[in-house]
Amino acid sequence: MPDHEFYEVDVPIHDTTNPARRGLHVFTGEADSPTTALRRAHEVYDAALAAHQAGHEIPGKQPDNWGVRGLRPGWQMEWPAAKAGRWINPVSWSAARGDFAL
Repeated sequence: MPDHEFYEVDVPIHDTTNPARRGLHVFTGEADSPTTALRRAHEVYDAALAAHQAGHEIPGKQPDNWGVRGLRPGWQMEWPAAKAGRWINPVSWSAARGDFAL
């Protein structure tokens, strides 16, 4: 994807049993715009949730680097409040250079 950059999508979440407990679910991957990044984050989340609810393993990372590593049962995603923008690496690491391992 030569015309794509890495984006971050931040989605506020809250605990459905205790709405005062809040958090942020962060997605990253390649996209050509914030709109595409939001769409891809929502798509991979929906696919992961559907797989989980069907008793299947959560799908892995997609070729464009979007994916879900885990779900938080009992927490509600607040998609209308999601924000997307270019990912800014706070420590200048690069996955392409192999500067870090997960």
